[in-house]
Amino acid sequence: MTVRDAARDAYREAIPALLASLVGGLLAGVVLSGMRAELRAVPGLLVLVPALLATRGNVYGSLGARISTALHQGLVEPRVRGGDERLRAAVAAALTNGLLASSFAAIAVFLLLTLFGDAVAPLPVLVAIALVAGSLSGVALSAVVVTAVFAGYRRGRDPDTLVGPLVTTTGDVFGVLFLLAAVRLVLFVAGVI
Repeated sequence: MTVRDAARDAYREAIPALLASLVGGLLAGVVLSGMRAELRAVPGLLVLVPALLATRGNVYGSLGARISTALHQGLVEPRVRGGDERLRAAVAAALTNGLLASSFAAIAVFLLLTLFGDAVAPLPVLVAIALVAGSLSGVALSAVVVTAVFAGYRRGRDPDTLVGPLVTTTGDVFGVLFLLAAVRLVLFVAGVI
């Protein structure tokens, strides 16, 4: 295989995922721009958004890389059924890491904004929003990552090529959608709306 052939194959695999990532990012931006009322109701939420979205990409990108490596090494079979212990452990670790990182981000936002004297929502509100959004997006992202990595692998695609753009796209879209749902739920429970 020549360098030209390798480059052509890499672009052929990556371009559809990158285009989907572009469309997904735009969709997430549209949802975020429609959250003006929620952003006003929860001071500090806008500071929290990039941290939560970055967390999704980092945690679930790592999950996809772990699963991809396990597939290449023959440690995991490319199927969800059968209850592979390594797969369950990787997903559980990703969910736990996602929730811990979400909590840490909410606490850091609260402390920084308080330190700078800016308006900020109460700490329990920020943490609750981060945990609800983290839980919902974590479950959705875990399912998407596992399914896409296995499907790509079975079709002869390199899962490592798919994971980055896929996690970025679904992390942004699900992250913003579930953040909106979490804000509305927490504000409803708190009696604000």
